[in-house]
Amino acid sequence: MSSHKHSIRALVEKAVDDALSRPGAPRSAPAPSSGEAPSAAERTVAVGADHGGYRLKEDLAAWLRDEGWSVTDCGTFSEEACDYPDLAHEVARRVAEGYCRWGVIVDGAGIGSAMVANKVPGVRAALAYDISSARNSREHNHANVLTLGAALIGPGLARQILQAWLATPWGEGRHARRAAKITDVEGRYQP
Repeated sequence: MSSHKHSIRALVEKAVDDALSRPGAPRSAPAPSSGEAPSAAERTVAVGADHGGYRLKEDLAAWLRDEGWSVTDCGTFSEEACDYPDLAHEVARRVAEGYCRWGVIVDGAGIGSAMVANKVPGVRAALAYDISSARNSREHNHANVLTLGAALIGPGLARQILQAWLATPWGEGRHARRAAKITDVEGRYQP
C-alpha cells in the first residue's frame, strides 16, 4: 500500500474511532461467536409499545425473560389508547443514557416509533419486518433499537426477528466508516 493510501486509511480509522467513542455514540455488542457469554449489562433490553403493540410487547418481553435477558418494561400496560411517541421516547432514552443496552418498541406499523427513537442522540432505531432486515440493521447500521409493527407481523415472526437482531454482531470493517458518518451527521445538529 502506498504511503498516501496508508495515511488516508489511518485518517479514516481515526475518524471512525473518534465518532464511535463520542458520548451518545452507539456501542457495539460483542460478537456471539467470540466464545464469551455477553455480560449482564449487555443483556439488558428496554421494551415499550403503544396500545396497538401491547400484546406483542408482552409476548416478546416474556420470551426475552425466558431466554435469560433482563427486561425493563417502559409500558404501556394495557390496551387503553395511548400515544406511541411517549413510549418510543422512553425506550430510546433508556438506551441512550445507558440504562439498557438494547431497545425494542412495538406500535401498529413500527414506522412512527422508529422516527421518534431516532430523534434521541445516540440511538439508531431500525424498523425490521423480516429476519434479513433485522440482521442488516445490526451488521451494517449498528442499530441499538428495534421497532416492529404489530399490525404487520405475528408473534412467531416477531420473536424470530428479535432473536436474529440480538444475535447479529456489528459488522465493523467496511461498515464502520459509514456508521461513523451517521454519527457525524447527528452531531452536526446537536447544540
